[in-house]
Amino acid sequence: MSLDLALGIAKSGLQATQRALANVSQNITNADTPGYTRKTGAAESRTAAGMPLGVRLGDARREVDQALLNERDARGGEAAAAGVRERLLSGIEAMHGSAAAGENLGDTIAALRTSLTGLRAAPGEGGLQRDAVNAARNVASRFQDVAGAVTDARQQAHDGMVREVALVNAGLRDIAQLTIGIRGDRSRGLGTSGLEDQRDQALAKLSESLPIHALHQADGGLVLLSKSGFALPLDPDGDAISASMADLGPSSFHGGGGDIPPILLGGTDITRQLGGGRLGEYVALRDTTLPRYLAELDLAAATLTTRFDQQGLRLFTGRFGEVPDATLPYNDSTSGQIGFALQIRVSDAVAGNPALMRDGTQAVAETSGGPSAFNPNPADGPAGFATLLDRILDHSLGETVREGVEWPPIASGGIGPDGSLNSPFIPPRSIGDYAATLTGLQTGDRAAASAARERAEGLRVGMDARFQRESGVDPDAEMAALIRLQNAYAANARVMNTAQQMWEQLQSIGR
Repeated sequence: MSLDLALGIAKSGLQATQRALANVSQNITNADTPGYTRKTGAAESRTAAGMPLGVRLGDARREVDQALLNERDARGGEAAAAGVRERLLSGIEAMHGSAAAGENLGDTIAALRTSLTGLRAAPGEGGLQRDAVNAARNVASRFQDVAGAVTDARQQAHDGMVREVALVNAGLRDIAQLTIGIRGDRSRGLGTSGLEDQRDQALAKLSESLPIHALHQADGGLVLLSKSGFALPLDPDGDAISASMADLGPSSFHGGGGDIPPILLGGTDITRQLGGGRLGEYVALRDTTLPRYLAELDLAAATLTTRFDQQGLRLFTGRFGEVPDATLPYNDSTSGQIGFALQIRVSDAVAGNPALMRDGTQAVAETSGGPSAFNPNPADGPAGFATLLDRILDHSLGETVREGVEWPPIASGGIGPDGSLNSPFIPPRSIGDYAATLTGLQTGDRAAASAARERAEGLRVGMDARFQRESGVDPDAEMAALIRLQNAYAANARVMNTAQQMWEQLQSIGR
């Protein structure tokens, strides 16, 4: 082997070692940088005509398990969605009140029954009459508070959806720009590992808003598919999807005949194709969960009102003194049920004259399958008149409209502003039991959301730890590699120094 060749091999070794040292130094420096992955370069032997020419260190490349990365991002999307659900449902749970303190809707109806039972023992006692009216006010107030919390949460869901669409568009623009950079650098033979790290971070962030499946191309390009299979365009300068702000009311819904604007992709409504991530969860809450909550509250308020009214006491009414028609479908515009829980109140007549709690407000004619006949206590009637109170306790707050005849079942299907929703339970006949059931299920949904978030976050943390073990930087291992490379550098330097000395000795002999 000639001295020139020996010098060339040693020089290539020094150069390869320098590049490897640069990779290790970069790894150590960025060990705590979010999204950074370990960079390595493979050494390649160079030969010509069977003769060694030294070594070459390949371009820095990432050590990434793409399947693991995708799975980690998916769990991040699940955790983000559950976090949205937990946050919006927490406000509703708080407004339902504490069961331990007897504050929830079922408890207030039970307290009304207790107050009426006390009045039944002394129907002419004015203080007890006023107590019963106040108990009724508490019921109406709890309906209004909870229904208001549901309505506010639904508006928050829509507003959050619009904000999330903006975040998705921003994320897609970032990914598009990074993809252009990656493809350009690859076409010029440059390394792209740093840009790929940035793109993976952008994909992880986008996955929290909208579950995606990334198809990586050989040239560094990327195809993004949603969970439902539609492609998301990567345009660095434009918005892929659009959504509009809107003020939602109790009768608002998305779909045919509805007034909630859609989420559009290229002019196509994709609202109902979204699922998962914060965006999908906002849509699910706005269009399914919260409209069902409000419908159940409306049905409870309307049923309570009509059952009192049918027994001869118009205790509750709407804002203008109206009583809803609970025999009609919930979403029938003439039934007065949609949004009724937001406006239920104690009637002006009873509020102004608590004695009507004993006497009644109107006569009732007997009908087949309906309540028995009733005539109110006249002004000069007995102070101990208890007929109305018996009817209310036995029937308005019980399971029968009259002796031996059950109340018609409270609707569990065909509810919601468009009639497309269903309650996840069989409604009890008693209005108190119905209110307690819906309270338990609605507050239980928050607990389920918290459990889902904790589970998804636990999985994400576990997968992130595994990803860090496989693709992250281990400072101890990098320091050991640094020492090995320093030794290799010193060895190559000694080879060059020895060759240089030999060359000088040959020159001196020639002189």
